[in-house]
Amino acid sequence: MSLRLSVRDAALPFGDDPARLGAAVDRFLAALGRRPALLGLGEPTHGVESFPRLRNELLAHLVEHHGFRSLAIESDCLAGAVVNDHVTTGAGDLDEVLATGFSHGFGASPANRELVVWLREHNAGRDPGEQVRFYGVDAPMEMVAAQSPRASLLAARSYLAAHLGEERVPHDAGTLAGLLGDDADWSEPEAMMDPARSVGNTPRARELRLAADDLVALFEAQAPELRQATSDTEFERAYTSARTARGLLRYHAAMASSAPDRIAVLAQMRDAMMADNLLAVVRAEADRGPCLVFAHNAHLQRGPSRLRFWVIDARWWSAGAIVASAIGDRYAFIAADFGDLEGGGPSPQEDTLQAVLSEATADRALFPGGELAAALEGHPGLRERVTEDQRYVPFDPGQLDVTDAVAFIRSVPGWDGAVFGNAEG
Repeated sequence: MSLRLSVRDAALPFGDDPARLGAAVDRFLAALGRRPALLGLGEPTHGVESFPRLRNELLAHLVEHHGFRSLAIESDCLAGAVVNDHVTTGAGDLDEVLATGFSHGFGASPANRELVVWLREHNAGRDPGEQVRFYGVDAPMEMVAAQSPRASLLAARSYLAAHLGEERVPHDAGTLAGLLGDDADWSEPEAMMDPARSVGNTPRARELRLAADDLVALFEAQAPELRQATSDTEFERAYTSARTARGLLRYHAAMASSAPDRIAVLAQMRDAMMADNLLAVVRAEADRGPCLVFAHNAHLQRGPSRLRFWVIDARWWSAGAIVASAIGDRYAFIAADFGDLEGGGPSPQEDTLQAVLSEATADRALFPGGELAAALEGHPGLRERVTEDQRYVPFDPGQLDVTDAVAFIRSVPGWDGAVFGNAEG
C-alpha cells in the first residue's frame, strides 16, 4: 500500500461536523485504555483562530460526554482567577474579564471570547461541583519580560497574616515593599538578552528569594490550619501566589546569569512553573473530573522541546514532559499542526509529515498516534518542515513516538497580529 493510502486509512476525518469530531474523540479516548486526568491539546503557533476554536469544540464534547470539568490554558495563573470567577459566578463585565483575565494578548481572541461566553452560559444555574472551571497555568511573564514579584509576594504574605496572625509570619510587609522597589526594574525588557540589565542577582533580589521561600514553606507547614480557616479554593489561590513569587524570583535570578545555556534555563524554569500549576490542577480537580489543557505544542509535548532563533539553540524539558513523569498515563497529549496558510502561504515541503498529512485529509482530521506511526513504518524517514517565520514551530515527526494523536487542519487563515503572543507562548 502507498504511503498516502496507509496514512489516509489512519485518519479520523471530522471536517466541520461536531458529531464526527465527537466520534473521533470517543474512539481516541477508548483506545487509550484509561481516562486521562489531564488531556493536552497543543497548537503550533499562537494567533491562528483555527486552533482555539478546535479547543472550544473539543471541550464542549468532553464536558458533555466524558465528564471533563475544567480547562487550563497557557495564560497567567494569577489573572486566570478573574476568568474563573466570572464563568462560575457571573462576577465582572465580560470585556473587563477578557482584558484582565488573560495574558499574552489572548483576551483579544474571538475564540477566547466565545469560550468565556460558553463557559458562563453552561455554568449558570449548575451546582458548583458540576461547573466547568477555568485555570491559567502559565507564569506571569511574556517572551521578552517577566513581571515584578510584588503582587504575588505581597498577596501571599497578606493571606498568611490575615489567617495566622502577623506575629507568625516572617518578613514585614513594609520591608518587603522596600526591597521590591520600582516594578519597572523587574520588567526591564532589555534584561532578556542582556543579563547586566537584570536586577535578579542584586542583594535585594537575593533577600526576596529567601523571603519567598520562607512564605512557601509556611503555606506547606500550615496547610491544614489554613484550609480549615478559609477554604480549599482560597488556600490554593494564595498558595499559587506564593509559588509564583518564588518562581518569578528564581527566573529573574536566571535572567541575571551570563551562562551559555541561559535561554534554555529560562525556558526550563518557565515550563517547570507551568508543570507545578498543572499538577496543582490535578490535585484540585481529582474528585470532579479530568481537565483539558491548551497551550503551545512545545509546552505540552512529552519529549524535549527546542527553540531556535538568531544564534540561539535551546533545549529543555517541557511542562508536559514534567507532568507525564509525575502522573504517567494519566497524562495524554494531542499535538496540532496545519498544512497551508490561506491566501498564499508556503505549502509544506515534500517528505515532511505536514505534506503527508495534507494529502491524507481534505479538511480537519485526528490521527491517533499508534495508527499513524504504523502507517509510516517502513517508509523513508520524514524530514522536519523548515520555515523562516519564527511565529510558527512545526511539529517534529521525531516526537510521534511520545504523542498520543495529531490533530491536523489542512488549511488555516493567517496570523492575527492583535492576538499573537509569540512562537513559544
